[in-house]
Amino acid sequence: MARTYRTTLFRRVGNAAIGRVLRVLPVGPYALLTVRGRTTGQPRTTPVRVMSHGGARYLVAPYGPVPWVLNLRAAGEVSLRQGRRSATHVVVECAPDEAGPVLKDYARAEPITRPYFDASPSDPPEAFAAEAARHPVFRLA
Repeated sequence: MARTYRTTLFRRVGNAAIGRVLRVLPVGPYALLTVRGRTTGQPRTTPVRVMSHGGARYLVAPYGPVPWVLNLRAAGEVSLRQGRRSATHVVVECAPDEAGPVLKDYARAEPITRPYFDASPSDPPEAFAAEAARHPVFRLA
């Protein structure tokens, strides 16, 4: 049974520290995601990993429909900042058949998120496609 995500003080402090670094330095595939809040309209920022798969780039929500996911669904576009470079992208939420292989790659690349998936990295992409409703994936258009 997959673990349920809960925000803790440790996670909030960790995300804030990582956010400070990502504002200044590009760090691998990580970026600061900024999206307009669905109720306040204020910008909301969180660190994310940008996944590359099959020539496209994706955002994965390994912890489920957390606030940035709900905001992104409402806004339809996102700003990604890597170091001092920033770009705005339109996003498209992926169907399970497209999300499955991306989720599999994500679980392999980010071991800390594995407890939140029922499928393991050795399972076929179809096992991850079955979890796509709980772990939304967005393609950057």
